[in-house]
Amino acid sequence: MRGLLKALCRRPLALGSLLVVLLYLGAALGTEWYAWRCERAGVIPIYARTDDAARFAPPSPRHWLGTDYQGRDVAWRAVAGSATAVKVGVIASLIAVVIGVSLGLAAGYRGGWLDDLVVWLYSTFASMPTLLFILAFSLLVSRGFLNPDLTRAVAALGKFLRAEPGMLAIYLAIGLTGWVTLCRVVRAETMKLKALPYVAAARVAGVPHWQIVIRHLLPNVFHLVIVYFTLCFASAVMSEVIVSYLGVGVQSAPSWGVMISDGQERLWRGVWWELTAATVFMFFLVLALNLLGDALRDELDPRSRK
Repeated sequence: MRGLLKALCRRPLALGSLLVVLLYLGAALGTEWYAWRCERAGVIPIYARTDDAARFAPPSPRHWLGTDYQGRDVAWRAVAGSATAVKVGVIASLIAVVIGVSLGLAAGYRGGWLDDLVVWLYSTFASMPTLLFILAFSLLVSRGFLNPDLTRAVAALGKFLRAEPGMLAIYLAIGLTGWVTLCRVVRAETMKLKALPYVAAARVAGVPHWQIVIRHLLPNVFHLVIVYFTLCFASAVMSEVIVSYLGVGVQSAPSWGVMISDGQERLWRGVWWELTAATVFMFFLVLALNLLGDALRDELDPRSRK
């Protein structure tokens, strides 16, 4: 990691992307802490405070990015929307990484019927329209179509993660559909690595299979995990915005997708600032993640270094 950070510092664009991502992470953590404190104190957060006298106010020194149809400050709502985007990106990407790495390592190392099963699984998931699956899963969770036991389990998980049902559905749906590419890559890399002499020597020495996978194979595919995590993060953010824009994702929490949906309806009246703010905030986060992912791939992939 120290060498990776030194390499990124030598690339101004990559370093700038890393700083932008860290800035968004800081804004997300600050928003979560602030919302928790407001909830404990029984105070309405600043990004949720309404003012009927200031509805549709244009950008000004008091409201840098104007106000929305309820008089809420657009700048604060855009900053608070970063918490929703970061939570979706981190949690959904972690779910996808855990599933993809576990299945890829198992299939590539064991082979046989397990490999056939994993190939069938990711081929099936790859044939599904991802956005339609996410929309269907979001409707299933957020509209109360689950049985009472599952509904209580979802409610408990949502309380633990401080997420409403629609947001929780996005976590799970994106995580359950985003592991396919990583699983393919990890499976292929594992099949190549298990034929190398040091793995054969470990087998001859009687090292257990699980220890070979954890100590010898996983560290050698971890660069793929890091790169894929950043790319999946960006994809998850865009998916959340699309689903919330369509009205089946986040409802009450600040979200760039909801802001774009609300701003689009009033664009014809000249209220452009809400749509612009959400789009610009999303653009810089996704751009920074993609640039950082490309830089990490160049530094961590041995073939790119050659």
